Order: sequence, then C-alpha cells, then structure tokens
Amino acid sequence: MREEVLRVLEQVRPALQADGGDVELVDVTADGIVKVRLKGACGSCPMSTMTLKMGIERAMKEQIPGVNEVVQVP
Repeated sequence: MREEVLRVLEQVRPALQADGGDVELVDVTADGIVKVRLKGACGSCPMSTMTLKMGIERAMKEQIPGVNEVVQVP
C-alpha cells in the first residue's frame, strides 16, 4: 500500500507546492492509517487541517481501498 500512497501524494503535491508547501510520507500502518508531515507553508497554515482531510485524505480514500484515515504528525 505504501507505493500507492506515494503515487497519490505525487498527484496532490503540485497543488501544495503552488502555495509554498509540501507533504512528506512518514508511515503507513497495517490498519490503514497514513501518517504525513505537512511542510513549508502548509505546516503552519491555519487551513492545514482542511487541506489534510478534504484534499489528501479524500484523494487517498477514493483511490486506495484500505486507507481509513490520514493524520498529520509533527
């Protein structure tokens, strides 16, 4: 599943980079939790939770069966 997650992150990365941010994959757990670190402008943006849930998590769930949640880690 890790390779599929990386593929989806590559799809959403240009939108994040356009706003001065980026995303880094930290871990994919056996129970379908994807752990990411938002970097750059995304790391300190007040809208980062919305970016994480409505952007990254939605794309993951639509494209990868087995992804249950995407969480941000420090």
